[in-house]
Amino acid sequence: MLAIFPLRRESACATRGHGRIGKQQAGVGMTRNDAVLAARANRSTFIALLAILVFAIALGGGGSKYGLANLMVQLAALVALSFHRKAFLAFWSDTPLALRTLVLLTLLVPLIQIIPLPPAIWTALPGRELVAQSLSLVAEDGAANAWYPASLDPIRTLLALTGLIAPLALLVIGFSSRRSTLITIGWIAVALGLANFLLGVPQVLSNSETGVLYPENPMPGILFGTFANRNSTGLFLVGVLALATLLPAPERVNHIAPMLRFVTCVLLVLAIVLTRSRTAIVLALIPLAIAGFRIFAGRSRYHHFMPRGHHWIWIAGAGVVVTLFAAILISSPGRMGMALERFDKGIEDARIYIWDDSTYAAERYWPVGSGMGTFSEVFQVDESLENMTVRRAGRAHNDYLEVAIEAGLPGLALVAAWLVTIGWLSWRARRSPDRWIAWAGATVLLCIALQSITDYPLRNQALLVIASLALVLLVRFSSSRETEMGGQST
Repeated sequence: MLAIFPLRRESACATRGHGRIGKQQAGVGMTRNDAVLAARANRSTFIALLAILVFAIALGGGGSKYGLANLMVQLAALVALSFHRKAFLAFWSDTPLALRTLVLLTLLVPLIQIIPLPPAIWTALPGRELVAQSLSLVAEDGAANAWYPASLDPIRTLLALTGLIAPLALLVIGFSSRRSTLITIGWIAVALGLANFLLGVPQVLSNSETGVLYPENPMPGILFGTFANRNSTGLFLVGVLALATLLPAPERVNHIAPMLRFVTCVLLVLAIVLTRSRTAIVLALIPLAIAGFRIFAGRSRYHHFMPRGHHWIWIAGAGVVVTLFAAILISSPGRMGMALERFDKGIEDARIYIWDDSTYAAERYWPVGSGMGTFSEVFQVDESLENMTVRRAGRAHNDYLEVAIEAGLPGLALVAAWLVTIGWLSWRARRSPDRWIAWAGATVLLCIALQSITDYPLRNQALLVIASLALVLLVRFSSSRETEMGGQST
């Protein structure tokens, strides 16, 4: 693994993308004009990352059903990327080889699936017998001998490909950003999590009659925020909880940072509970446990955790938290109990049956897959009559199974490569002075990987962008040479 993550590539990146940054922060070798240009470039980078993040969280939480909203997110990302062409080119030349390879392969999987193939090839692919038979029965003469792509629904596969625009833009621009910029963007993500909580309070108290942005799936008393799926809401809140617990505090609020961090984390935990997402509630324990370990392991350095003279701030913060808890419990005393009761019910929905039929569908199209984004179309062929319900199964509720159906062996191999790479970067980060920033990103990615066992978190623009931000933090700060790349801590 050391060979595919060479430190010399990071040094090259420092020369091209981050060398000026280090000089600016050190105040060495820069003229006044250089400093002005560097400040403008940093401001432009910050605005671009901010725009992508805000658009994604505000409009990208509905999933594939909301094409216009997703289009607005993607257009915002393309506009941001158009102003950072140098960052785009530097990404493909300066990033570690393994990262470039994985990103390129991730783009190639859906792209290759929509390339038309001669009939001798596409008809020989697994699971295409029904397509060939259908064309021979209902299509015009010669249609069965026409060229078709490997994907059984190329339009959906094309949509899956365009869905990678926003996370790619954030990854490319973020990799060339300053350390302080990335930390600020991380805290803005936390602020957006709190905004989701504020939006979700009337949703909960009004039994989803007020403030719900996606009313097609009514669930009274659930906190959805800006998402259509409460599991996605919960996972997003878990992700920003990881950022809130592990990212360094901004200098401007450093004197009250412990209190603000504590209040923020308590509010986020409350919001996670109000989503009633079992996976999110369990996953929230991961960032909390890591934060507890950090405090315990460095307790000798945390003697100033509550400085003298600031006890009144902590008392005020605790009062705010208690007041909010009391308001929720008094106005709706059953919410907490209902969230906890869901753990006693087990998996009572149709997911187990969907997994059984999905396994059979994966075997039908193995090893090439049916095409990214095609699950909702191809699954109906293999859905057992005894497992059918009044609702259509639009997802496998297990992203690994869904990838096996849609992308086959190449897709699963790519997922495995991503997981190994993330694990290696997390391990390498232990020697980095900014390891807790890197581990904040790793924690977000770990929670996404775990929830993918029972859900489909990376099937909406918002969580794709959050995953991209987490990957940037992990890659940028997992190296002990990040100080040379991005300058000293700010």
